Parts: sequence; structure tokens; C-alpha cells
Amino acid sequence: MEVVAALLMAALTGIIVLGFVFRALGLSLVWYDEIASIGLCWLTYYGSALAALRGAHIGFPGIVNAFPPALRVASTIAAEIIVLAFFVILAVTGLEVLDILQGDTLVSIPSVSLVVTQSVIPITAVLFIIAELLRFPEVLAAARGAGFEDHELKEALETVQETASSTGGTSR
Repeated sequence: MEVVAALLMAALTGIIVLGFVFRALGLSLVWYDEIASIGLCWLTYYGSALAALRGAHIGFPGIVNAFPPALRVASTIAAEIIVLAFFVILAVTGLEVLDILQGDTLVSIPSVSLVVTQSVIPITAVLFIIAELLRFPEVLAAARGAGFEDHELKEALETVQETASSTGGTSR
């Protein structure tokens, strides 16, 4: 997933630089806007799937950690079921959209099918499902144990500690 996200980022950067250079030379690329927007969508979807695999999406650990352990486990299981149901629906709907788009092509590059460009939706929905299932044992163990780690709070505290140690512990 990291390699895919990095390759998409590099490709999108290359496309943007290429588009800028050609536009500056007065030779605008016909396909630039369409391909750049598709690349951004792909980067967003695949990057989000990577974030799901790492457990880096927005959460409410402070609220869930305030629950008693039994309610924390129940709410965690309910949340996972809702997330999985959403991505199953997204995958199925994405496949239906691909059927509808059969025969349609990009405006600027008619040899590229819209099925290829829009395949990102069902593919990443399945990747999200896999990521959630892979992380579920870890998430359930956290719910059963001491609770969830607040990554943002942890990062902020580490930054404060690093700043304090680099300034000799003095603060205003």
C-alpha cells in the first residue's frame, strides 16, 4: 500500500510539473486537467486505504475510553460492523457503476475507458474491508484492555517534550 501511494504521489507530481512546464511554454496539454484530477482521486482513495490499515483515521478515543469496558467493547464492535457494512455497500455500488460506464471513455484520451479510472472505488473499498479485518483483533484487544491510544494527543505530548528538552527544559 505504501508503494502504491508513493508511486501515485510521484506520478501526480510528475503530471503537475509536466502540465506546468508545457503551459508555461504555451503548449497546454489536452489531457492534463482530466488526468491530474483522476490522479488526485486515486491518491486520495489509496492513501485513505493505507490510513485505514494503519488505524490513522479520525476517531474518538477519549469518548470511547470513558466508557466502562463492556460498553467500550460493544461500541467498538458496533462501529466496526457499521464501517464494514458501509464499505461492502460502496464496493457493490462501485461495481454497479462500472457496469453503467461500460463503453464510456475519457474525453481527452478516448482510448482510456472510464471503467479503468473509476475502478478505484470498488478496489479501495475492498482494501478498506481487508484493512479493517486485519486491524480488528488489535482494536478489540484495545477495547478490552486499557482503551485506545489517542495518537494526536501522544504526538502533541512528544512534540512538547522534544521542545522542552531542546530548550533545556525552560518554557514560558
